[in-house]
Amino acid sequence: MGLSPTIQKYILHWGEMGARWGVNRTVAQIHALLFLVNQPLNAEQIAETLNVARSNVSNSLKELQSWGLVRITHMAGDRRDHFQALQDVWAIFRVIVEERKKREIDPTLTVLRACAVEAENDPQLEQATKVKMEQVLDFLEMLTTTYEDYKHLPPATMQRFLKMGGKVARLLGGD
Repeated sequence: MGLSPTIQKYILHWGEMGARWGVNRTVAQIHALLFLVNQPLNAEQIAETLNVARSNVSNSLKELQSWGLVRITHMAGDRRDHFQALQDVWAIFRVIVEERKKREIDPTLTVLRACAVEAENDPQLEQATKVKMEQVLDFLEMLTTTYEDYKHLPPATMQRFLKMGGKVARLLGGD
């Protein structure tokens, strides 16, 4: 499958950004490809288009499926699995945020909460250290609570909320 120079540039950049966000470059490139093309692709087509090993494509597709960003679909007359990415930008954003929360924030909160309990009875900890630990825990819990409050908002409501963000910041004043 031939890609336009613009699509190639997009896919390459998405791979670079994925690597910066802790996502394997090929995983991010495959996601970009499947998001941009207008039909499901099989693994061989993906490997050929991106010039990557078929085994790398298989592993990357499993990763994307585990995140819920790509699903398997079937084409009439073709026994191979074809893959299709979520197409709604808001749905993609929600899936990524939810998965990152489950994989990164939730385990961190569990450890921080345990540390807060242990800190109460740890005579070796200075009070200033306990305060810092509490501040980080409070901050992450506040972010998590806010996320839970907003995650079910319809995209149109969320767009309005985000667009008014600067106005609210000016209204509340800066620190």
